[in-house]
Amino acid sequence: MVLSQTPPRGWLRLSGPALITGGLGILAVLALGAGGLAEPDVATWTAAALTVLVLAVVWRSARVVDPEGQPPLAPTRPPHENAPPYVSIINALPDPVLVIAAHEPDDLTGRRFVMVNDAARDLLRIQFEAGLLVTAIRDPQVLEAVDEALFGGLDSQAVYEMGGAQARVLKAFAKPLGEAPDGSRLALLVLRDETDIRRAEQTRADFLANASHELRTPLASLSGFIETLRGHARTDEGAREKFLTIMSTQAERMARLIDDLLSLSRIELNEHIAPQGETDLASAVMDVIDALGPLARERGVTLVPCLPPRGVAVVSGDRDQIVQVAQNLVDNALKYSPREGSVKIALVSGLTADAAAAPLRAQSARLSLLTPDHGPDLYAALRVTDSGVGLKREHLPRLTERFYRVEGQKSGERSGTGLGLAIVKHIMNRHRGGLAVESVEGEGATFSAYFPLVPASLALPAAPSPGAVTKPS
Repeated sequence: MVLSQTPPRGWLRLSGPALITGGLGILAVLALGAGGLAEPDVATWTAAALTVLVLAVVWRSARVVDPEGQPPLAPTRPPHENAPPYVSIINALPDPVLVIAAHEPDDLTGRRFVMVNDAARDLLRIQFEAGLLVTAIRDPQVLEAVDEALFGGLDSQAVYEMGGAQARVLKAFAKPLGEAPDGSRLALLVLRDETDIRRAEQTRADFLANASHELRTPLASLSGFIETLRGHARTDEGAREKFLTIMSTQAERMARLIDDLLSLSRIELNEHIAPQGETDLASAVMDVIDALGPLARERGVTLVPCLPPRGVAVVSGDRDQIVQVAQNLVDNALKYSPREGSVKIALVSGLTADAAAAPLRAQSARLSLLTPDHGPDLYAALRVTDSGVGLKREHLPRLTERFYRVEGQKSGERSGTGLGLAIVKHIMNRHRGGLAVESVEGEGATFSAYFPLVPASLALPAAPSPGAVTKPS
């Protein structure tokens, strides 16, 4: 006997009162909310969802007793288009939800998920209707919380930290659901994403720590010069002009530092959320070259672009942040290139992740600063090469640390906040891309940032054509 849309009489005898009670409760909540007579709070919606889930478990677990005395058969899962109404309600919940079943406490491999909603499928990459819980979640604290709900009958919580490049922090709530008709114990597991909250807390703490540390020196300098100008240098025009120039430089540095800290904080808050939209990478890079052209001429450095035609390298991402990546990389290259030197800016489309991060020069010191967890098969790589003295191998792993600057390059014309490459790394991580560096001492360094291509651009030419933009700027 196959379970149809109309529940058989045996099922109605088992759970009819619960169905009527739960259905009336949910309809009442929805009706009051739709009519504006009441505003359901989170607890109300949660209670309604739990009622629906309990009914769902009963629907799937109950053995149908045929009124004519035929042996009961396990109901088959109905097609999606003929699924009961509760399926749509469960899948509409924004939080990942799983129903866990188990028979024996000692059977550690007997914990199985028997129902999951769409949010749980996306988060945990679940492909089956049911399976072992440890194939989806391996965190010991979460598994212990589930056991407490299954066999202890207690509500429990745990923090679930998901690894990977886009790390996420979730709060796991386990709640007992009693016994199923087949004798197994049931528990509800809800995962609530608290990544934004944790990131906000961490960002505030980091901002205070970093700002207080990095602003202490320029503030002390400003305070000392002000005191000097109020004292014996009050009537010394030469000293006053010198001190005011230094004070202006320190104030500009503080302004850049605060801008970079705020930018980094904003990026980190949304780092786990992939950006929407498409961007022509060649067009964005050309805008950066045009903007930095006057600075390059002032420093006596030639910009040498090698870009494909517009429309070839269309990537997924936020255009403003992509421009920020290109600008930071080119600006860094300008800082460390000597006068009469050059900065090469190349853009290559249609590369695999391995090819995008591969070394370009023999005997170079190379390191992948960020590798994407997963993504499309092909990427577009932006490669920026300076003509400076290069970087020693021991400096490469720390280049994307906040405020890290190579010794001997912290003052003078090359001074900076030390946040540029940290910003680049976090933007590339948000875009599910990668970042690599290679350097040869005495021959300069190359930074490669590669973005995932949108599917429409995969059929276009992969490398710059002979007619590509190659003239120096």
